[in-house]
Amino acid sequence: MNRSTMACISIAIAALTVSLSAHHSPVMFDRSVRKTLVGTVVEFAWMNPHASIQLDVPNESGGIDRWGVELGSPNSMVRTGWRSSILKPGDKVTVVVNPLKSGELGGIFVSITLADGRTLGGNATN
Repeated sequence: MNRSTMACISIAIAALTVSLSAHHSPVMFDRSVRKTLVGTVVEFAWMNPHASIQLDVPNESGGIDRWGVELGSPNSMVRTGWRSSILKPGDKVTVVVNPLKSGELGGIFVSITLADGRTLGGNATN
């Protein structure tokens, strides 16, 4: 392999490493704040690298805000009691998140209370 090819490979590996590291960075979330969202599930996406919930939450002005909640990988979530069928559109839930620092309507999962009263939390942020 010549030097040019080696340099290109090294740059590609460095770029991938930075990208993966940034993806898993918690700096966008305010871990010192917990926000409780009471709303209706719009979508539950059970996929890698992170599952997610789209949630409609009534706001103070009488409207509805759409919140995005990032969860962990399905593999880690299964170990804490989750299943791909646990949430469906229309389910009423209470979700606790660490919100985005930017003030946008999103956060990282802390816990959820399902309509039947079960609460799930824990290791869902890997």
